[in-house]
Amino acid sequence: EHALAVHSELERLRGPSPTVLMSHFACADNPLNPMTQRQIQAFDEAVSGIPGPVSLANSAAILNFPGSHRDFIRPGIMLYGVSPSISKPAAELGLDPVMTLQCDLIAINQCKKGDSIGYGAAYRCSQDMPVGVAAIGYGDGYPRQAKNGTPVLLNGRRAEIVGHVSMDMITIDLRGHERAKVGDQVTLWGPDLPVEEVSQWCDAIPYQLICGVTARVKSVVC
Repeated sequence: EHALAVHSELERLRGPSPTVLMSHFACADNPLNPMTQRQIQAFDEAVSGIPGPVSLANSAAILNFPGSHRDFIRPGIMLYGVSPSISKPAAELGLDPVMTLQCDLIAINQCKKGDSIGYGAAYRCSQDMPVGVAAIGYGDGYPRQAKNGTPVLLNGRRAEIVGHVSMDMITIDLRGHERAKVGDQVTLWGPDLPVEEVSQWCDAIPYQLICGVTARVKSVVC
């Protein structure tokens, strides 16, 4: 109900750029949720008769609500090739992941049956087994809540995290990776390991993982 008054004040104060009429959606990632259509209707009623370019659609609305496409759209997570929809993975939407998080394997330990791994002894070896140490942790933005079994790629092949994520390191079950060696590449997510899948193991959403990578991780633009 204050839209007209606010717009008039902004027009009085603004510089040469036009005042853009904008809103943001709460539930656009679910195409069956009626909330988005209610928001569109409420917005249209609020700005009726007010001139200016309009922007409503985030990544999810770009895909799920074509009626929300106005003068501008605002793709966000789509630019990373990640699905914003809870119903469809990126591959089904024709999105190609552009972000890969990687680190190196820095140690291999031969653990005995019954040995515990990591803080809180969160994992106990069920047999004699090799356990790798990889140089990434929650200090780098890799989520501490990643569970035992969270997938990673070691030289392009799947392996699993065992034990809690620590500040600077994760530990990896190397059974089935007999040729693993110090210096091998570990991929935490990327084109062959979708961040959407990893986020499910972390009780998180892909946005958290992508936004959580810290400044101490070296960024390379390809």
